[in-house]
Amino acid sequence: MRNERNINIHELIGLDVIVVNSTNPPQRGIKGNIIDETRNTIVIETDRGRKIIMKKGAKFRVKLDDKYLDINGDDINYRPHERIKKILRRRKI
Repeated sequence: MRNERNINIHELIGLDVIVVNSTNPPQRGIKGNIIDETRNTIVIETDRGRKIIMKKGAKFRVKLDDKYLDINGDDINYRPHERIKKILRRRKI
């Protein structure tokens, strides 16, 4: 189950998101629903179409249940299926 402690290792697709910070200033404030995720990017479906946001250097605010959680893009800059293994390995060390 996704919660604030393990959101970094779970699937992000389907969550509502707001780009809080980005190295590309025009991307700040983009909000919508995450529809795809690759190693380096998150694809957000917005009212104005799909936007591709680089994870590195970005900060995302996702809505989980009734809470908003901040996720640092550098912390999730892995392929979704590899992220679980890498993050858990990092926590044990």
